[in-house]
Amino acid sequence: MKRLNHIVLLLPIFIIIGCGYYSLAGSIPPHIKSIAIPLVSNQTAEFGIAEGITDNIIEVFNEENILRIVAEGNADSILRGTIISLEDAPYTFSSEEAVSEYRINITMEITWFDVVNDADLLKKRYSGWGAYGLTGDINTDGIDNDGDGKIDEDDDDEFGEPRSFATKIAIKKIAEDVVNNILTSW
Repeated sequence: MKRLNHIVLLLPIFIIIGCGYYSLAGSIPPHIKSIAIPLVSNQTAEFGIAEGITDNIIEVFNEENILRIVAEGNADSILRGTIISLEDAPYTFSSEEAVSEYRINITMEITWFDVVNDADLLKKRYSGWGAYGLTGDINTDGIDNDGDGKIDEDDDDEFGEPRSFATKIAIKKIAEDVVNNILTSW
């Protein structure tokens, strides 16, 4: 009985230690150590959006530090993207039925290609959105523009032109979803 009590007490410690060695990198095919992320293509009329999305995907990959980002000629895998649509639409209305907030929605298709095995590892559509008001300063628009639960003076990262900021939020959501999907798909 005493021995069983020791085992029961030690079991959580073994579980915690075992989980400490778990790595998301272990879920990526073992032969893939690097990734190339070329400029995404843009099928919309929105200027500069391809660069913003590409930069955000690279930034999120660098933060996760799972795969080395290299040039296409040296990569084990390549992440290609195409921006399919970008739409602005009314999101909320005032009591007078006037638009008080817009929502920008970006949709793109991503393909993660295994260079070594000449096969697609992932092919999926992603969407991201951001909200913006009609005022010139998102620091005083009364909107949680980045979805972090903080509004205006309580949120130290809400600054800039409203639509541009909402676009950055949409792009960041897509980049995080792509990286999370790659890390959890394998």
